[in-house]
Amino acid sequence: MGAAGAFAFTALPAASATPSASAVIAEVYGGGGNSGATLTRDFVELGNAGSTAYDLSGYSVQYLPGTPSSGSTWQVTALTGAIAPGARYLVGEGTGSGGTTALPTTDATGSIAMSATSGTIALVSGTTALTCKTAADCAADPSIVDLTGYGTAVVREGSGPATGASNTAAVARADSLADTDDNAADFTAGTPSPVNSAGQTPGSGDGGGDGGGDGGSPTDPGTVRVHDIQGTTRLSPYAGQTVTRVPGIVTGVRSSGSLGYWIQDPTPDTDPRTSEAVFVYTGSAKPAVAVGDSVLVTGKASEYYPSSTSQSNTEITGPTATVLSSGNALPDAVTLDATSVPDTYIPTASGGSIESLALQPTVYAQDFFESLEGMRVTFADARVVGASDAYGELWVTVKPNENATARGGTLYSSYDQPNTGRIEVMSLDTTSTFPAADVGDELSGITTGPLDYSTYGGYNVQATQLGTLVDKGLKQEVTRRQKKDELAVATYNVENLDALDTQEKFDRLAEGVAVNLNSPDIVALEEIQDDNGATNDGTVTAEGTLKRFTDAVRAAGGPAYKWRYISPTNNQDGGEPGGNIRQVFLFNPKRVSFTDHKGGDATTATSVVKTRKGVELTYSPGRIDPTDAAWEDSRKPLVGEFTFQGEQVFVIANHFISKGGDQPIHGRYQPPARSSETQRAAQAAEVNTFVKSLLAADKNAKAVVLGDLNDYEFSQTVTTLTADKVLKPLITTLPAAERYTYVYDGNSQTLDHILTSPAVTSFNYDVVHINAEFADQASDHDPQIVRIDLSKCRRH
Repeated sequence: MGAAGAFAFTALPAASATPSASAVIAEVYGGGGNSGATLTRDFVELGNAGSTAYDLSGYSVQYLPGTPSSGSTWQVTALTGAIAPGARYLVGEGTGSGGTTALPTTDATGSIAMSATSGTIALVSGTTALTCKTAADCAADPSIVDLTGYGTAVVREGSGPATGASNTAAVARADSLADTDDNAADFTAGTPSPVNSAGQTPGSGDGGGDGGGDGGSPTDPGTVRVHDIQGTTRLSPYAGQTVTRVPGIVTGVRSSGSLGYWIQDPTPDTDPRTSEAVFVYTGSAKPAVAVGDSVLVTGKASEYYPSSTSQSNTEITGPTATVLSSGNALPDAVTLDATSVPDTYIPTASGGSIESLALQPTVYAQDFFESLEGMRVTFADARVVGASDAYGELWVTVKPNENATARGGTLYSSYDQPNTGRIEVMSLDTTSTFPAADVGDELSGITTGPLDYSTYGGYNVQATQLGTLVDKGLKQEVTRRQKKDELAVATYNVENLDALDTQEKFDRLAEGVAVNLNSPDIVALEEIQDDNGATNDGTVTAEGTLKRFTDAVRAAGGPAYKWRYISPTNNQDGGEPGGNIRQVFLFNPKRVSFTDHKGGDATTATSVVKTRKGVELTYSPGRIDPTDAAWEDSRKPLVGEFTFQGEQVFVIANHFISKGGDQPIHGRYQPPARSSETQRAAQAAEVNTFVKSLLAADKNAKAVVLGDLNDYEFSQTVTTLTADKVLKPLITTLPAAERYTYVYDGNSQTLDHILTSPAVTSFNYDVVHINAEFADQASDHDPQIVRIDLSKCRRH
């Protein structure tokens, strides 16, 4: 045995009030890759102050921001192996774009982007993310073996955090590893000096050296293979190191966008966790290789992150390649189908990174795809579940029976069922036109290519062979016309419509109202911009936009709609800067009348009052509590009072804040944080309170709440909006396979809603599918409509 066999293992002790006398955090550096840094990577160095080795199996290093917010979570890097007596143990973390020197070969690998100046590191006897966020709470957690707060960290040991950390300075203990449980006293700032378990430092057999270099012939393979570079987790154990003469067959070449090519080793190992392929990134240089070339590649193994929350792509960067031969047979492609792809989506890490977890490709679909990163994959006769877009992308499912919608999509019905059979498809053929596919069409025959990963959708097939599109004839829906005694109320997000848009856009959207929706009595429009769109000059009126739109509706055979809205304060309602999107009521004056109560404006709240004539709004049109923090940088609800055949109806048009900033379902943090939900829940609570005030004044009030809520029917947003049963979400009245208004990443989902108050008991509801499932769209949302027979609605 090696040195590890010369000593016994004992368990690490739990944290206590007494100073550590065994495993401790020896050095912390968060400036790797930052401006002015020499090292390219953050690190945490552990030390063993004891006389026996300590087993780190099942342990972790965890990081918390220096000033944690309510949404902050501990990020976790799992550890393996042991620390020999008196030795060090190096944990590599996030890599930046700066620096020139790699760490020595790390003993454990993570990807946490640590702050250079302030944060907390904990050595933990477990891999579950900590939950403590104060020094006192963390001191009481028995799983914490050691803890170091630096900079201005709230969570620290003793009188204060260690000071002096920066882009160029680490905080470190003395060589004796003395630990008095006082970070300010135990750590001093200095030049980063990482040491691994082999005693290596940067430049001494280190991570900037020649992985696999043996001084052999330039036409002989080095000792490192692709599966060694890929490893058994999402992160390469060779990240930051130069790998030499890595052999492979070129299986795909990307000559636009992110330039490079994929190589795959035709002689795989026996470990199903290790991919046999890797992307070779050539920077601005077009690849000088062809599919079928047998090559030896030398370059630096790297992890490229398309975004701050995505998973990474393992790559070889700065490459030089030797072509040994051409025209070689390609390695067999792995089949993607209902049998091979697991039914469970992705592992979890209590909100932390899953990157250091060992892959389980027979358990999790995303682990299965990661184990094939870069490798040739294939599928046959797949149904399209996400239409082609302007970027040459579409989505298929390799599991035809997985949550199928009535029109051929794949239904997203809960957070824990994100549909494992979905896969994005792009083409590496830049000479052919990408097919215009609608949901329900079929990509017939064989599609084959390297499996890649992107921040926009996750894993995708970069097709070198693309199946043939079979048009299944999906048609736009046309809803029925309302009966004479039915009030028809619709909602439609018209996607940033402004007066400067093309006539074609106006005509297509207008046809959706006049023909597909069959001319509703009231239409709540979302995303109506001001009269000069994104020109940011203070214009807030939308008269020109609305005149062009209503003229187009009339030309399409619809009624002569009138409109009501409230102009927002310039650049205060979110959306495209200068665009000033807002909600607007259109109404057909031959069927319904609008009750005007003057005085409403961008910052004045409307309310419900009782009068001798009954309940009415103080302002109509009006806004719900527009100065409340819930509506910061977001659209404020528009409230209007209408009369239909002598019956009063209150309509509330909404466009809640978007999901921007939420972590992706395929990203490295699992489960993903949905940070935008907090504000949407506050917005939902505001609308719920307003509806309650209306029902308190008149329990029989007929209210229709509708619009783009930017959240699902199973979300906390809708739960909050419907609290105490003041509103009924009509999407839940449809058969499950029909509950969607939007398609995103191949998931058919509900973002737009109509809800009604308890007195609305006789209705007919319909989502009218005219956009979301089609490659050619007037908007990215489908409209919906409710027809209410007010004469049959009960009074109670």
